[in-house]
Amino acid sequence: MSKPFALLRWRFYAAFGQLAVIALAFIASWLLRFEFVFPKNEQLNFQEGLLITIMVKMVIFSFMGLHMMSYWEHQGFPELVRLFEYNVLTSLATSLAIYFVIGGEFPRSVYILDFLLCLFFSGAVRFSVRLRRELRARLATPRDQRGILIYGGGVAGIALAREIRDNPKLRYKVIGFIDDDLRKIGARLAGIPVLGSGVDARQICQKQAAAGNPVSEIVVAMPSASGKDIRAAVARGKQTGTTTRIVPGLGELISGILAVRRMREISVSDLLGRDAVELDMDVVRRAIQGRSVLVTGAAGSIGSELCNQLAKFGPRQLIALDQAESELFRLEHDLRAKYPELNLVAQVGDIRDARHVELIIEQYAVNTICHAAAYKHVPIMQRQVCEAVRNNVLGTWNLAQAAWRLNVSTFLMISTDKAVNPTSIMGLTKRIAELMVCAHRSELNPGHHTKFVCVRFGNVLVSNGSVVPIFQKQIAAGGPVTVTHPDMRRYFMTVQEAVQLVLQASTMGKKSEIFVLDMGKPVKIVDLATDMISLAGFVPGEDIEIRFTGLRPGEKLFEEISLEGEHIMPTDHSKIRIFQGRQLTFDQLAPWVCNLQNLLWRRDELAILEHMKLLVPEYHPYIEETIQIGEVEHQGAAVLRRAFKAVS
Repeated sequence: MSKPFALLRWRFYAAFGQLAVIALAFIASWLLRFEFVFPKNEQLNFQEGLLITIMVKMVIFSFMGLHMMSYWEHQGFPELVRLFEYNVLTSLATSLAIYFVIGGEFPRSVYILDFLLCLFFSGAVRFSVRLRRELRARLATPRDQRGILIYGGGVAGIALAREIRDNPKLRYKVIGFIDDDLRKIGARLAGIPVLGSGVDARQICQKQAAAGNPVSEIVVAMPSASGKDIRAAVARGKQTGTTTRIVPGLGELISGILAVRRMREISVSDLLGRDAVELDMDVVRRAIQGRSVLVTGAAGSIGSELCNQLAKFGPRQLIALDQAESELFRLEHDLRAKYPELNLVAQVGDIRDARHVELIIEQYAVNTICHAAAYKHVPIMQRQVCEAVRNNVLGTWNLAQAAWRLNVSTFLMISTDKAVNPTSIMGLTKRIAELMVCAHRSELNPGHHTKFVCVRFGNVLVSNGSVVPIFQKQIAAGGPVTVTHPDMRRYFMTVQEAVQLVLQASTMGKKSEIFVLDMGKPVKIVDLATDMISLAGFVPGEDIEIRFTGLRPGEKLFEEISLEGEHIMPTDHSKIRIFQGRQLTFDQLAPWVCNLQNLLWRRDELAILEHMKLLVPEYHPYIEETIQIGEVEHQGAAVLRRAFKAVS
């Protein structure tokens, strides 16, 4: 039978069934009204009323789509409410039509009886279709089903249970729910009992196994729970000795994620171990709207998110500056697609070109600069001292000088916690960049009103080159997941938090200040790797190996967020603090920069490191006797070791 003919046949059956329900309800209402005896003087009213009722109700029900039989198979409480509303509508329409055609001679009690009976019969027919579907699904249940417990009796857990019940091909059987809400224990959700809380998981599994109903898997279905709660649920599930999986959302439920051991999208709340920080963006909108904003490093992880966030606040003009032409092209394409009204300028350029930077600021009358351009990868910068210094130090100096000379309103530089007691070339250059920005103080420069602000970040989750995408690729490849040291810890934040902090700081800064987000407690990298392996549905150390590779040059076990001697100052926002410490003056920095430029021209790395330590005496480079990647020694490692020892 062809599909069009089958569809036509089912629609005919549905329409005929709806017609029968309407007619049966009307006839039954008359029989009840007249105690199953039709008076002869009412026969004409009956016939005309039946015809009007069928015509009006069929037209309205058909228009509302209530005649679709496939829709009847999925009736629930929302559909029952909808059916009630439409029956009220059709009954009112029918009553008015009968009153205008027949008049007041028509029995008024029939109106009420017809409404009640039509509602009852319509609901009964629809739910009988659903009952038939569920009975057929249960009769078709395969014998080799695997029993599962669903951890979480919320919307996602109930939806999962229904999907498994309605789809025998999944070969799962839901034995029961586990839920930490004690009020649910003993209740039945979607007809399935809540057997206990998470702490009872092991006893529940043992009891079910003794009853001949073994649990093969525990599925955590709490997509809206915090990372702490999810990790606790996974840990309790693994204590039972059964496979524990995570279901993050309904989209993956329906696609059959339970049947496939694959990586799921890692959510921020799973990894941070804390709730994401929300900042006040209304004040940011007032500060950005109608202004010209320049973002350097616009094609990078932070820069591109900055551009996306800024575009929402209606700037007069957004200048995206980056030397990576291909990535800048992608950013421009994405921004123009999302924000067609945005006045966007995609500018290819290098912050090391002082004249070009000044021309851009002057040409576009820039009010605010968000400086996100920097070389950030620690191991690479250890081997590229001159390039790291030229970009991170002199590039920042060029921008700050141009902003100061052209009276830009606000200058924000993105820094890093690696600038605190630096052990790497990258951290050293960022600390000097902080000192440079803070040296341009308006109170020391009469006639200049630029507000200079630094924002110090921890590690940004899922940014280019961060551990999260690296771990994801390693897990997807079957491992091993490489961690440098079992005790290494880092502060983490999301790219959205990082960008919001930048924008918030632009409204809070009053002079030369360093802002830091309260990022909670530092996270052990090995714990992060373990969590990601578990969230992907694998067993750490068994399915996926965790391999320790040793600290790389410039790395340290723990990143601080403040220097010794810096004072912690509160702000109006409970999650943002100000660190105030040693500051240099412009007069101190200007000759130092001139000498640095000469050393860079000579490419004398030993002299450059000695020169930078004059500004950052707390710099203590990490020294390793053998710096290796696998079995191959880093190029230039021996030269750097000598340089480090000479500086130390």
